[in-house]
Amino acid sequence: MQYSESQEMYLETILLLENQRGYARRVEIAEELGFSKPSVTCAIRLLKDKGYIIENERNHIRLTSKGRSKAASIYERHHLITRLLIHMGADPVVAEENACRIEHVISAVLTDTIRKFMDEAIAFG
Repeated sequence: MQYSESQEMYLETILLLENQRGYARRVEIAEELGFSKPSVTCAIRLLKDKGYIIENERNHIRLTSKGRSKAASIYERHHLITRLLIHMGADPVVAEENACRIEHVISAVLTDTIRKFMDEAIAFG
């Protein structure tokens, strides 16, 4: 599994599933991402090795504090980019779809710039 986009997609998906039900399962991750179960199994192993997730005997997957921090950062970028695109006049569905791709390649510096811009845009209405 490549670190960048693939790992981030897994972490974000696990975060969202964990927020919904308290844990994620491999089958749900596969369904959400449209990946095969063997691909998910491989990714889960790598995410465990990196200390991002834990999996209990019932195969419930949860983020570690390190994993939750990383996933929350990814999700925040996604949300921020979606808001920016909608603010610029994009259709919300189009904004959401594109934010899913942009969030994986945007730098921390540009993310901070967008955050500042959006904070000012909201403050000034």
